[in-house]
Amino acid sequence: MNVTVKSTARARKKAAPGAPDNSRTGSDTQTELVQLLTPEGVRVEHPDYPLVTSPEELRALYRDLVLVRRFDAEATALQRQGELGLWASLLGQEAAQVGSGRAMRPGDYAFPTYREHGVAWCRDVDPLNLLGMFRGVNHGGWDPNEKNFHLYTIVIGAQALHATGYAMGITKDGADDAVIAYFGDGASSQGDVSEAFTFAAVYNSPVVFFCQNNQWAISEPTTTQTKIPLYRRASGFGFPGVRVDGNDVLACLAVTRWALDHARNGGGPVLIEAFTYRMGAHTTSDDPTRYRLTEETEAWKAKDPISRLKAYLEAEGLVDDEFLAGIEAESVALGLRVREGVRSMPDPDPTLIFDHVYAEPHTLVDEERAEYEAYAASFEGGENL
Repeated sequence: MNVTVKSTARARKKAAPGAPDNSRTGSDTQTELVQLLTPEGVRVEHPDYPLVTSPEELRALYRDLVLVRRFDAEATALQRQGELGLWASLLGQEAAQVGSGRAMRPGDYAFPTYREHGVAWCRDVDPLNLLGMFRGVNHGGWDPNEKNFHLYTIVIGAQALHATGYAMGITKDGADDAVIAYFGDGASSQGDVSEAFTFAAVYNSPVVFFCQNNQWAISEPTTTQTKIPLYRRASGFGFPGVRVDGNDVLACLAVTRWALDHARNGGGPVLIEAFTYRMGAHTTSDDPTRYRLTEETEAWKAKDPISRLKAYLEAEGLVDDEFLAGIEAESVALGLRVREGVRSMPDPDPTLIFDHVYAEPHTLVDEERAEYEAYAASFEGGENL
């Protein structure tokens, strides 16, 4: 697979920012990306998506990227050591998640899949709460309404409908907020996503659909999912679509900020396709060496989101050795906290599974609880089963 990433620093004619470009054919392989930071770390401008950032904001974005990657690496290691049942790594997708996550306002609401660890970080969800679900000790561990970050959704594409319904409710409430729904390129083939597009368009709902096109739906490449760039699907539903360099944290921030403002100001839904790459396995039960070439992965390493931002910061004199050492020390401390925290998580009481089947007491559930407790007690130490 040959991937061409083409900068859009030069001005070009467009009907409106983010509007679908219908002049291209489905076979056009030179589709342009919105890019503000090249793989070499050179800052460029885009006429439709300007971005003004302070040195403090840029350093904060770098910190986000480094710490999110460290947390993800620790989680992968913990699964390999038998401490987690499964893990879905975000390696390579940090910029797409941090950029879009930092574009949200406090009142905006995010609906993730099971891989949005970087967005969770931006919404102040404790990393240990994410790991609790993968360890099997809770079903999420955080209050979605406190963080404005929904629980992880394992069913592929279902959260797009949830997000659209929530956005329809925002409109009825007259609130000045927007919603963002995350999904992958594989999920774009699910009927739930198309249904969400239909309802969002018809009701002009304030929702941004954020597709992280990481090139692979487990072992199926994007070429088996669509004949046109994914962002162009939006035009068929009547709303704007934008393709952004998903390894460029600044471009992801600028485009998502624009899309959320467009949605909350009555413009209706937007589809963002973050063109990125899944550097690791789909999950820790997957072996990507069985279906993709090493050369492809190596080519994408040159587009690494952390390396390009670091190169820019160093070239502009915005960071020094002391700052970088401080981030590294913070990264090590986070890794230690994650390892110790996961291993010390208490096992939940197995009978809790019966507590919330119904809102009110139920005779059948009470009978099943009693039967299970008697069964567990029949074993030595059965109270801990």
